[in-house]
Amino acid sequence: MSSQRRRPNVRQCFQASRCCRPGSATALSSKVESRCLMMSDAPVTPEPFDYATAFSRTIGWITRAEQAKLRSRRVAIAGLGGVGGSHLLTLTRLGIQSFNLADLDRFGTENFNRQAGAFLSTVGQPKVDVVSRMARDINPDLDINKFPGGVTVDNMEQFLSGVDLYVDGLDFFVLDIRARLFALCAERGIPAITAAPLGMGAAVLVFLPGQMTFEEYFRLEGKTLDEQLLRFMVGLAPAVLHQGYLVDPSAVDLVNHRGPSTPMACEICAGIAGTQALKILLGRGKVLAAPHGLHFDAYRNKLARTWRPGGNNNPLQRLLLSVARRRFMRR
Repeated sequence: MSSQRRRPNVRQCFQASRCCRPGSATALSSKVESRCLMMSDAPVTPEPFDYATAFSRTIGWITRAEQAKLRSRRVAIAGLGGVGGSHLLTLTRLGIQSFNLADLDRFGTENFNRQAGAFLSTVGQPKVDVVSRMARDINPDLDINKFPGGVTVDNMEQFLSGVDLYVDGLDFFVLDIRARLFALCAERGIPAITAAPLGMGAAVLVFLPGQMTFEEYFRLEGKTLDEQLLRFMVGLAPAVLHQGYLVDPSAVDLVNHRGPSTPMACEICAGIAGTQALKILLGRGKVLAAPHGLHFDAYRNKLARTWRPGGNNNPLQRLLLSVARRRFMRR
């Protein structure tokens, strides 16, 4: 008998891949689906979940005592689409075991380019349910409080109840609830992180108790909605690292609430925000709080540390706002 490994026939591979296509006749047969080359023929033997083993590879970068501390913390995430789903999975893999999760949306095919829970099998399903299942497939012992109607004025206090950290995953264009959430975090002494997926990078701002607030930085109150969106966009990324390779500026349509996105940006957001979350929850490492910020752009190979005293009232920011108005608001 030949010692060479037997290679699958190309025709068999093609037929096997076809049998997995949703809507195909053969897809109706679970017996046939189980023979697809992407799936193992061996029966799955579930193993009992062990927290210490599951997250043991993190030890070294953090101590066992710190891992236990993370396990005891509760994090709130509002918005579970573009960045929110990635935030949840990253923090779950970090060993955090308690979450308050809010989202009122369902997955659609327009989400496939970037959202962690977007698959053909999840189209039409509530995002909060899908990503909760994904997270529990990592740690079945998760304690999750779900808010399937999203965050509202009526449930906002409940959403932040018992929370050690808030991580913002709301859609860019949801400003009223976002501003109220950050204001309530400041009132309750809850640290809050917002990470914006911009181009092929991420801009991150952290708001810590007793320091500059969300409103003091962005200065949205009393402005029109279009002006608020502009101020939020410019305030998030004062370094503007992403604009140089925006090949079609018409894709940024603030008036009609549309903008381009990439999957890389969402994952980079989760990585940077997850690191800030670790430092905040463990009280270890310097956290750059607003008016300081970070902007990393993988496309341009650049990392910028920003500082805007006065936030959007800073002279440099006022200049950027003027340029942005001419570029994005006059259509």
